[in-house]
Amino acid sequence: MEYSFKRIRNYNVSVKEVNNKVIFLRKLVPGGSEHSFGIHVAKMAGMPKSIVKRSHEILKQLENENRQDGISSKPVKNIASAAEGYQLNFFQLDDPVLSRVRDEIKHMDVNNLTPLEALNKLNEIKKIITGK
Repeated sequence: MEYSFKRIRNYNVSVKEVNNKVIFLRKLVPGGSEHSFGIHVAKMAGMPKSIVKRSHEILKQLENENRQDGISSKPVKNIASAAEGYQLNFFQLDDPVLSRVRDEIKHMDVNNLTPLEALNKLNEIKKIITGK
């Protein structure tokens, strides 16, 4: 899609796969990924085994459908030419809580915070969001 839309760039987080386990290398690199690691992330996050298993089944079904239909049968260029503008922000921009959080972060000198000060500041922001 990055070739069809001016404002889209394709990046992925580099990974290393060892013994059927995924290690995220915390490095953002240009280009697409060979695989989707959403199911691996769900498993790492502790999702129930039944959901992870069902996700694998659905993924296999989708991969088989794409092999049959051919991914190139979905013309991205047609979508790009029919684009109706930019995606709207899903945050309510005049939200007072969002404004307070933005102001807190904006006026923070992150380069000169100690780790303890950073944790305290994060706790303050959490209180703003939760109202507690």
